[in-house]
Amino acid sequence: MRDFQDGRSITPPPAGAARAALAELRRTPLLALIIFVPAVILLEQVSPEAHTLLFVLSVAAIVPLAALLSRATEAVAAKLGDTLGALLNATLGNLTELVISLAALQAGQYLLVKASIAGAIVTNTLFMLGGAFLVGGLKHHLQEFNRVSARFQASLLFLATIAILVPSLISEVDRVPAGTFSQQLSLGLSLLLIAVYGLGMLFSLRTHRELFASVGHAEEDEKPLPLSVGIFVLIVVTLLVALVSEIFVGSVQTAAQRLGMTPAFVGFIVVALVGGAAEMTTAFSAARANRLDLSVGIALGSAAQIALFVAPVLVLVSYFIGPEPMSLQFWPGAVAMMLVATMAATLLSNGGRAAWYAGVMALAVYAVFGLTLFLLPPST
Repeated sequence: MRDFQDGRSITPPPAGAARAALAELRRTPLLALIIFVPAVILLEQVSPEAHTLLFVLSVAAIVPLAALLSRATEAVAAKLGDTLGALLNATLGNLTELVISLAALQAGQYLLVKASIAGAIVTNTLFMLGGAFLVGGLKHHLQEFNRVSARFQASLLFLATIAILVPSLISEVDRVPAGTFSQQLSLGLSLLLIAVYGLGMLFSLRTHRELFASVGHAEEDEKPLPLSVGIFVLIVVTLLVALVSEIFVGSVQTAAQRLGMTPAFVGFIVVALVGGAAEMTTAFSAARANRLDLSVGIALGSAAQIALFVAPVLVLVSYFIGPEPMSLQFWPGAVAMMLVATMAATLLSNGGRAAWYAGVMALAVYAVFGLTLFLLPPST
């Protein structure tokens, strides 16, 4: 249609959005997997007992949704800056873990909930951060990032890990009952962690935001989506991710048993990798574009958000939807892995520079954890 006042052609918003979607499909052939989204939804309605097939299709469906979510988040992040953009991506990326954990919480599968929390922290700090260093380092000889911001996120993560360690340590060392005391301590620690997280956001985004400015130089390899299209895609894809995640939760337990995987391995590795797919896509593409600040902010920011916000919220919500209140008491192996991952993140972010071999070392540590859980899963 045309504007009769100045003769300019005006494209209706729906048509513009459709053309942008087609352009994205041509640019990223991986988005062709979007066909699995309606397929898994239809299969869940027709054959809800086909758990193994539903599990496989839901994983395949999350991959293109993660790619779309990544592109849409990049479009919004380009307007907000890397700090706010990383926070937005971490928040939206953690949506899948939150939906999965809420469904498992309601079913009383506390081992799966705690395994997914610990796995998300370890996956973000080792797999995502290490992968970003590797992918970016293969293209750029040496990359720099704001080490003040990275060390701040690592410090928040260390604080949260200590808060998770205390209930488990007290129960093991002092032989105190793991009932009312553990629940009361976990409730108090959850409120404390949420308050610390809120103050941390105030510190980094308001009172001392100048300390968190990006130091990298981005390369505009791809033109970002228009802001209006990015927001529209964010809303639609977020709803689809939530829907597919519910199907994933309903099929993961039975499918895991048939495939010979334990709930601990599923939560620690499978759920963490599937749930973090959107963030990983953004972190890796940002590292390739020499925006390592965004990659580090997503990896460490997401881990800190899970430890300081998502885990405490799940403890609070368990009082309303769970069979019984959930505590922050984890099995010793999970606590040890979270501590090691936190220390590794601190060491990797201390210098403010990264090369590809640093990523290899972080990924090697993650592989050690994954192999150990697959072969010798925790008994509790």
